[in-house]
Amino acid sequence: MKKRIAIIGSGPSAFLLAAFLDAEKFTTTIYEKNKTAGRKFLVAGKGGFNLTHSEPIDQLIKRYTPDDFLNKALLDFTNIDFRDWLDKIEVPTYIGSSKRVYPKEGIKPIELLTSILNHLKEKGITIKYEHTFSDWDDKDNPIINKKTIQTDYTVFSLGGGSWKVTGSDGNWLDTFSKKGIKTKPFKASNCSYQVAWKDKFIQKHEGTPLKNITISCNNRIQKGEAVITKFGLEGNSIYGLGPQIRDKLLTDYKATVFIDFKPSLTAEKIHSKITLSNHKNTTQILKKELKLSPSIIELLKTSISKAAYLNAESLSKNIKKFPLEIVNTASVDEAISTVGGIDLNAVSENFELKKMANQFCIGEMLDWDAPTGGYLLQACASNGVHLAKHLNEID
Repeated sequence: MKKRIAIIGSGPSAFLLAAFLDAEKFTTTIYEKNKTAGRKFLVAGKGGFNLTHSEPIDQLIKRYTPDDFLNKALLDFTNIDFRDWLDKIEVPTYIGSSKRVYPKEGIKPIELLTSILNHLKEKGITIKYEHTFSDWDDKDNPIINKKTIQTDYTVFSLGGGSWKVTGSDGNWLDTFSKKGIKTKPFKASNCSYQVAWKDKFIQKHEGTPLKNITISCNNRIQKGEAVITKFGLEGNSIYGLGPQIRDKLLTDYKATVFIDFKPSLTAEKIHSKITLSNHKNTTQILKKELKLSPSIIELLKTSISKAAYLNAESLSKNIKKFPLEIVNTASVDEAISTVGGIDLNAVSENFELKKMANQFCIGEMLDWDAPTGGYLLQACASNGVHLAKHLNEID
């Protein structure tokens, strides 16, 4: 007789779990509180639909915090495996110039979601919409739409706390805490970071990109670009420093990051270009010799003393290691993703709740972190496949 599996939530981790479960062993039902599936998946697709990253798996694994929790899952279902599976459901992919992986040009997020849902339908997976989990009964069966659901295994894929408009509101956190499961409050990740810009600077340079830079914090370096916003700074070169920035904000109530405006040149080379230039005006030297943008020049000019700006050695050091103080993060709901949720010590290596047998948590509801660039989606997919393989092996 087939075992019954209830998957609560319909995000990427739930989809991949259902896709890889043995249909001969299990009857699988996905319960979704919204009227449609994959709403956050579709919203994320509007901002650049990268599915995973193409870097070697040993490098990809290092992008996650903590750096060991997801290792087995990522090795169980690598970025190459993910692309192969997408190809099997007729969603070909390609590697972009950034080394991120995208659906073949012309394939929209809704088309990919439709391909996944059609694949699940062909496997006999049932999806029930407008079905909301609220609690457990006295035998630890899930209560959905105020009725007990009889199931052999329950898998929660409820998402994190960001983008409430999609239904990913994190309201489940209290329910799990009251059950005695250790949880952590949600915090913003992959978000804007607040900077107290000078009024004159931000009025002129709001919305300006800082391209081809590196930003470092607590010995972690991230390459890319960032955008100057009225609130502060956002973009891939700072998103990847989320864990380091949050740690500093927690202990010091502020975090200093260091920007290298010219990663391709050493401080010595920059110093040489400044001192040997035929231009006598410092601003012209930075513009003509170092090709710095007006926003970077203005940031240097308004942030360091006049003496430091006019001194070649001091100016070179600031170009290579410009200190910028972060005072806060954006709100959780404004973030691309969140950390917090189910404490990792509350689950086994197969994501089973230690206090509740045959109950599992996967995806963003677990307390791990990753930068944008395909890493979030890859980890959710790997979570689902890893758990599916584990359940398939149970007698």
